[in-house]
Amino acid sequence: MKNILKANLDSLNEEQLPVAKHKLHGGKYFAGLFSGEHIAATEFVIGATFVALGATTKDILLGLLIGNILAVLTWTFVTAPIAVQTRLSLYTYLNKIAGDSMSKLYNWANAVIFTVISAAMITVSASAVRLLFDIPAQLNWYSTNINFILIVIGVGAVVVCVAIYGFKTVADFSSICAPWLFVLFLSGAFELLPALSHNVLGSTSITGWSDFLHIGNNSIWKGVTDTGEEGIGLIEVIGFAWAANSITHLGLIDMALFRFAKKSSYGLYSSFGMLFGHYLAWIAAGVMGAGAAILLKDSVVNLDPGDVAYKALGASGFVIVIVAGWTTANANLYRAGLAAQAIFKKHSRKKVTMIVGFFTVIVACFPFVFSRILPLLTYAGLLVIPVGAIVFAEHYIFPKIGFTRYWAHYKNLKTSKPAIASWVLGLVFGIGLNALNFMSFYYLFIPTWIFTIILYTILCKYYGATENYDIEISQEKRLQKDIEEFQQEQAKTYHKEKKDKRVFTVVLRVISILFLLVIVSLAVNTFMFSINFDDYLKNKTLFNTYAFVATLGYFVTAYWALKRTKSVNKNLKENI
Repeated sequence: MKNILKANLDSLNEEQLPVAKHKLHGGKYFAGLFSGEHIAATEFVIGATFVALGATTKDILLGLLIGNILAVLTWTFVTAPIAVQTRLSLYTYLNKIAGDSMSKLYNWANAVIFTVISAAMITVSASAVRLLFDIPAQLNWYSTNINFILIVIGVGAVVVCVAIYGFKTVADFSSICAPWLFVLFLSGAFELLPALSHNVLGSTSITGWSDFLHIGNNSIWKGVTDTGEEGIGLIEVIGFAWAANSITHLGLIDMALFRFAKKSSYGLYSSFGMLFGHYLAWIAAGVMGAGAAILLKDSVVNLDPGDVAYKALGASGFVIVIVAGWTTANANLYRAGLAAQAIFKKHSRKKVTMIVGFFTVIVACFPFVFSRILPLLTYAGLLVIPVGAIVFAEHYIFPKIGFTRYWAHYKNLKTSKPAIASWVLGLVFGIGLNALNFMSFYYLFIPTWIFTIILYTILCKYYGATENYDIEISQEKRLQKDIEEFQQEQAKTYHKEKKDKRVFTVVLRVISILFLLVIVSLAVNTFMFSINFDDYLKNKTLFNTYAFVATLGYFVTAYWALKRTKSVNKNLKENI
């Protein structure tokens, strides 16, 4: 019996099984992954949005900090523990909880959501490349330039190639890009603060914190919208920052990532994305957007990421928008591939991701996905939150109140009526609250989540969650034991990657860090030693030239070091 079972396990796709212990990753992968994904091209859009929404400087500095900390805590105490305890992606786990019909419907929804998000990021990257070819900004819902479409295809091809090779490749790509992205975002703010200071204070020098607040209140986060209306307040800023990634934390999409974590405490590594990415990058993007608008004599809402990045960083601005778009698109296309693969189980994740990637590139040719990215993220979160609530209820609450976890699976139900009803009614509840203007839209995910948990728990009581499943539970335990033994056999031939400590590889890593320090030094020089506007222009030109050289140097040395490490591990694997 056990041999037959193990033969069946061997024929299953790896994505449908719990992640094996020998394939778990340490914290640095999650630090790199979150940094790369959340220090992204969308930060240019969101940074400008806070300016347009009329938030005040105080509300931005405090509200974004609180909201992003709440997001980190949600990942740490909700998402990561479920992922580590099950070692399954949400797509696979939902199938076990709610049956094929519910999971297929949900997976289709997620495949579409993440395909569109990935497409938007590809379009953002293309918005930078189009400046090199003097292609006008694409402001319609469709592209008006065939060359722009060709650029989208080229950029998208890189994203697809990275995503099809899975979690490790996405993490490696992000680990290289993340430090550079963070340095460039901060450098961009340093580069344009003197211009803002000159516009507000009449001097390029900022002497203290009070000057920064004065500049912020008068030229960046003014507290009023472009039309002169009162802007959003502290509560809205906190809610926006918390809700911005509700689809991945409270909606549990990031179970797909954290199932590889050695510990649930690795949820704290999301802070590398939230505090360095969303918090600092959103602030820096706001500074860059306002500064670019002054230099270009235009409104920040009329500038696309390519315009802002180029005016702030010169040639490096082209690279940051391209890379920032890639890193976010990679992670989301990986998620879209997982969702699609959970539907088409007979096909490998690589093959399915390649097909999804093809449609992603097609969607990316339509610029409306980029211009509507914020409403998309908000509504996508509201769509996913009820499903996250269903999984949370079954995983955490059911065992505590005497209900049986996986009861629908034990009853061999193809469709869980409580799950589908709770999802639909949860959506109706959230949309209804929004229609009644009951509360700020940014907080709708909270009552929707709570409502769905309560409703699902009540419905399951009457559909079989309290029945006796001792025989099925025993079979489930034996299955999990067989899976563990099967994976232990696999581990004997598994090669775990080791860090390359050879001298030349270490030297390459050190040089790559030195290139980043050069960029920081050039930015600090512009910020601190621009005595007048003429000096500022000279220092900024100096930055634009040599920061680009340092950028090329960083990627060459960082990638070289990575390739050497890969080659060492490949040789070790071949010699085992």
